[in-house]
Amino acid sequence: MYKHIAPEIWDNYELIDSGNGEKLERFGSQVLARPEPQALWDKKLNPQEWQQKANAYFIKKKGSHEKENEWGEWKLKPKTLEQWTIDYNLGDSNLKFRLGLTNFKHVGIFPEQASNWNFIYSTIKKQYQPNYSVLNLFAYTGGASLAAKAAGATVTHVDSVKQVVNWARENMEHSNLSDIRWIVDDVVKFVNREVRRGNKYNAIILDPPAYGRGTNGEKWILEENILDLLKQCQELLLNNNGFVLLNLYSMGFSPTIAENLVNSVFNVKSIESGELCVIDSFGRQLPLGIFSRAII
Repeated sequence: MYKHIAPEIWDNYELIDSGNGEKLERFGSQVLARPEPQALWDKKLNPQEWQQKANAYFIKKKGSHEKENEWGEWKLKPKTLEQWTIDYNLGDSNLKFRLGLTNFKHVGIFPEQASNWNFIYSTIKKQYQPNYSVLNLFAYTGGASLAAKAAGATVTHVDSVKQVVNWARENMEHSNLSDIRWIVDDVVKFVNREVRRGNKYNAIILDPPAYGRGTNGEKWILEENILDLLKQCQELLLNNNGFVLLNLYSMGFSPTIAENLVNSVFNVKSIESGELCVIDSFGRQLPLGIFSRAII
């Protein structure tokens, strides 16, 4: 039986309603309505209630049909903030994230990942030794990097998009953390170079998209590339006193796929897999990704 994991009580985030291909969320002081292809059921609140509650509504651009890469623009009510910050308490640390409205419907944080931040933080604390090193691949705006750094690890953060790496650096500074190693590079090329250099890490976090492009237009297709990348990552692991965390977002993938991938490549001592969910105010679970977390 796989786990369905939702964030614990978080004052700065709430999924108010979901359904009919959309979700209504509160991030701190701002309430946002945006597309969510997995919300196939009916909404509980009526359209007038959504319009009344939402500070900003994401409107898909005509011709934007790729479910994982919807793009468009935000329709804002007067005085709506286009950038703001929210906090997340993690152990002795207070992580702070700068949020913003992007034309790809994202806001700079994936709330369902809070469960993984807790895992990263607590596992590093348990396993900690001097120079405990973490490699975070496809690292986006850095939630997992901040969690690892807050636990005392040496962190290398890799993403191919310079703007989101700069965004992650902002989050580090807002969180009163320092000394994360920032790498703007194609993940596959970086990992291959690290293997040739003989570098090693205690833990590796991977959060690959279904589709993507590297710094020089390198094509990433999850189904075609993930196994080879994991095999290269295995070469980077110390295989003692560490972990591997794999997140997958592609619709149609199951936790079984993630677990089989991890089990087939790494020397696993224990493993848990499941769905990352957020529960709306009516008690319905909205699945937003799958994970496999293995102690190595």
